[in-house]
This record gives sequence, structure tokens and C-alpha cells, in this order.
Amino acid sequence: MSVEMSVEDRASGIRITDIEPIPLGVKTYVQIKTNYDVTGWGEVNNLDSSVACAMATSLSELLIGENPTRIEHLWQRMFRGHRNMRAGAYMTHTISAIDMALWDITGKLYGVPVYRLLGGAVRDKIWMYPSPKAIKVGPGGPHYHAGTPMEVEDVVNKIRAAREKVGPDGAVMVDAHSCLPIPFVIQLGSYLKSDDLLFLEEAWVPGNIDTMRRVREAIPVPLATGERDRTIWEVREILEGGVIDVLQPDCGHGGGISQMRKVATLAESHYVPIAPHCTMTYLGLTASLHVAASTAHFLIHEGYDHQTPKGLAHKTWAMDDDGYVSLPEGPGLGVEIDEAVMLEVSKDPSRRFKWPQAFHRDGSVADY
Repeated sequence: MSVEMSVEDRASGIRITDIEPIPLGVKTYVQIKTNYDVTGWGEVNNLDSSVACAMATSLSELLIGENPTRIEHLWQRMFRGHRNMRAGAYMTHTISAIDMALWDITGKLYGVPVYRLLGGAVRDKIWMYPSPKAIKVGPGGPHYHAGTPMEVEDVVNKIRAAREKVGPDGAVMVDAHSCLPIPFVIQLGSYLKSDDLLFLEEAWVPGNIDTMRRVREAIPVPLATGERDRTIWEVREILEGGVIDVLQPDCGHGGGISQMRKVATLAESHYVPIAPHCTMTYLGLTASLHVAASTAHFLIHEGYDHQTPKGLAHKTWAMDDDGYVSLPEGPGLGVEIDEAVMLEVSKDPSRRFKWPQAFHRDGSVADY
């Protein structure tokens, strides 16, 4: 016995009609419009907005007229569209924003939060920092190649102060930010016990797996990295090398929601939880939270209120007293953009992108 069913495909006729990048200084928003009057938003992070806008406009040649719900197909088309530009930071950061917007459109079209399209929620709330019980401290700027006792003790004191603040049941993390050179990191490691930190982040400059192994052998605390390791192809070697304990994919750096969910699955196969890195506004941060909500092997999520200019983006989640945030609500990403505020922010000269100036005490260029 067969039963005929007629199911309307609400996505069959939708097409992309326009892609508009909006410069916001050190951030860039990308708006994708469709013939169904459904609009999607995404965020480019950590790029000069003039470059990000140009890249988004260029990529629109591959997207206008296409069905925005063919997210994977469009991601592949952008990423593999030009053999000599594939995988670069400028390209991948911009694709990340477009990808977020495509997921936003698709969720709105079907009337569900994006995490439901990713397999549904696997948790009721998401652990986030900074919070009263979870703090990350930094090294205080670039350090010279090896430290004096006073310089090393200064970083140790920051860790001790953070521990006192959160208590023995709280989480302390240190972001070495790649500006603690390897000899300095090894010196620091001699002061640490295995449970002093939830993790030590970016204890190296990305790109040398053997250097990572040296640090892994010398440091007793869990090690984390990943914010500058874009896509599954760059993450693979790190995971297979067994040099980290926690992976920190960034939804705005690594290819958007589409790649972040693949990276999370790859990490799960190595029993490495993700702790997403995020310095985006509420728009990009919420996109990342949708992946965290639907990812089983998850530790903690980064997110900052100060990244979002007042009134620009309105979120649907909130943090409780224990440092957990609720799942995003509403269709799509669940973020509303105030376009009047966005216009004002885009005109603010104080938000102009500026190249960092990082130097050692002798005037030589430093990582930061």
C-alpha cells in the first residue's frame, strides 16, 4: 500500500538578488537579499573593511541568481572558485560572513533556528567566558625570546590573581597570543601544575608542528589553539599530530558555520573538544553559538559584549549567574540588525582599521 504525499519545497524558487557589504571599521557586515524578501546577515572579522567589502562584492559574481539554500554547493564554489586565491585569510574570512548569511536565510525560510538545521541541540545551555567563574588572562603584550625571573613571575602572578577571583571551582585560561616565544613558554610551564589552567592558548606561532610537539612535551597544562587554523585542511595536521587538548575554531575566520561544524566533527574523532574562539559582535557570536548548541564534543565558548556597538545587533540569548548562556531563539540566526545604528557606526572614523604595531624592547618586530 502506498500513500502519495505532496510536500511543498519552500526553497525551490528562492534566489539571491543582491549582496551588500557594509564597512564597520574593524568589522564588516554582509547582507544578502533574495526575491522572497528574506534577508540574511553575516560578519567579516579581523580584516580591513575596505578589503572585506571588495572581496564580498567580487564573490557576489558567483552568488547572485543562485539558490541561497544550496549552502554547501555555494561554499565550495566560492572556496574553490579561483585556484590561486583558495584558502587565503582574506578569502576565507569573507566566505565566513557569506556562509553565516546563507544559513540565516535558510533558517528564516523554514522558520527554525539554525541549530535545528544542524541536527538539533545537544545541550540546554552553553558555557561561556568571560563570566564571574571563568576568566582568561593575557600576557600583557609581546615578550622577549626568553624571560627574566621577574618577567616570568609577572605572568604567573596574573594566573594566581585570576584563580583567587574565580575560586577553586572556577576556570582560568591563559592566552599566550603567540607573543610568548617558545623559550618563555617553557619557562612558564615550570611554574604550572596540570590543574592550574583550563587551557593555555596559542603557545606558539601557527605553522610548525614540530614546535608544537616541543611545547607539548614541556607543558603540564592542557594546550589549545585553532583560531588561525582555517578549514578542515589546516586543522587536520594539528589533530593528527596529537599536540593539543582543546581546539578553538573561529566561525568568522575558518569558513563560517559550514566549516566550523566539519572541524568540530573532525576534532570529535580525535576526542578533542572545541572551545570556540570569538571576538565578533553579537551577529557572528550568535552564529558560532548555533554550532556550539549542536556540537556534542564541546568545552566552553568565548564571547564579549564590548565587541558590539550599542544598539547595533540585538540577540535573543542571555547569560545566567553561573556563566551559561541560553540557546539562540527565533528563526535563522536570531539576531536583528538596527540599520540606522549600523549606518552611524559605519561613519565613525574612530573605528577605522589600523595595522597593529608590535615590537620587542630592542625595536625588532614581534609576534603579538
